[in-house]
Amino acid sequence: MEKKYLIGLDGGGTKTKCVLTDFNFNPLYECRGGPSNFLLIGTQIVSETILSLILESIEYLKISPDDIASILIGTTGAGRPSDAQKLKDDFLQYAESKGFFFKSFNVDSDARIALEGAFSGGPGSLLIAGTGSVIFGKDKNNNVYRVGGYGKFIGDEGSGSTLGRKGLNQIAKELDGRGDKTLLTEILKRDFGITDSSQLITEVYRNNFDIASFAPKVIEAAQNGDRIANKILEEESDELFLHVKSIYKMIGQETLKLCLIGGTIATENFYSAMFKKKIELHLPNVKIMSAENPPEIGAAFLAKTML
Repeated sequence: MEKKYLIGLDGGGTKTKCVLTDFNFNPLYECRGGPSNFLLIGTQIVSETILSLILESIEYLKISPDDIASILIGTTGAGRPSDAQKLKDDFLQYAESKGFFFKSFNVDSDARIALEGAFSGGPGSLLIAGTGSVIFGKDKNNNVYRVGGYGKFIGDEGSGSTLGRKGLNQIAKELDGRGDKTLLTEILKRDFGITDSSQLITEVYRNNFDIASFAPKVIEAAQNGDRIANKILEEESDELFLHVKSIYKMIGQETLKLCLIGGTIATENFYSAMFKKKIELHLPNVKIMSAENPPEIGAAFLAKTML
C-alpha cells in the first residue's frame, strides 16, 4: 500500500504535541507527551517520548509504521544543525533498537515549524517576542531568513527580558538618587516586596529573580502614565519595528504577512498596541494576522517537503 500519512511533532520545554495527518494535512489523530528540550533532559528521554507518540498515533488508526511517509519534529534546542542532527541520529538508533525503522525522520527548530504552520507552508514572517526576541521570514521561493535571536547578552531587543531589565535599572537609579522618580519602584515594592537597593541586588544576583517577569509591570506603569516606563516601551517597540523592517526588505515582496508570538506582543496590551500602531503607520504593506495552523501542523507541512 502506498504511504499516505505524515506525522508532525511540536516539542517544547514542558510538553510535546503530535499530530498524524493525511497528505492534505487533515488531522486524523492528535496526542501529547512529555517535554522535548533534549539539550536539558537528554536525547534518550526525548527519543522515548517521540517513539511513544508515534506508536500511539499508529495504533489508534490501526496502520503500520510503513504507512507513515515522513515524520518531523520541531523542538526547542534544535536551532543549530549539529544539535538537530544529534537528536535525529539518537532517535533513529533508539527506534531501531526497539524494532522500528523510519525512512524519513527529521528534526528542525520550533520556530521553523511555527513559521510553516502560520502560513500553511507559504511565505510570511513570524515575530517572536517573549522572554527573548527573533523574527523569521520565508519568501515565495522557500528561502528562510532570520533577524535577531542573539540572546540576552547582545540581543533580545523588545523582549520581556529587556523590558524587565530596563525597568529594574531605572528603579536602581531612583533608589540611588541618580534617577527620576518612577512608578516602577512602587510596583516592585507592592508586588515583590523589594524595598531597597540591597534587597534588589540580592534578589537579582543571588536568588535568580525572573527579570522577564517584571516586563508586565513596566507595561502596567506605562499604561498608568509613568513617563520613564513609557520611554522604555517606545525604545523597545522601535527595536521590534526594526526587526520587521529588516525582514520585509530581505523577503522583497510588496505585501508581507506577519504573525506575532510571545506574551509581550501576542496578547492585547499597551505595549503590543504601541508596536502594532508603528507597523500600521510606517509599514502599511505588512499585514498582522493570526496563525492559520498550529506548529505541529507546520511540522507535517515540513515533513512532506522532506520526501
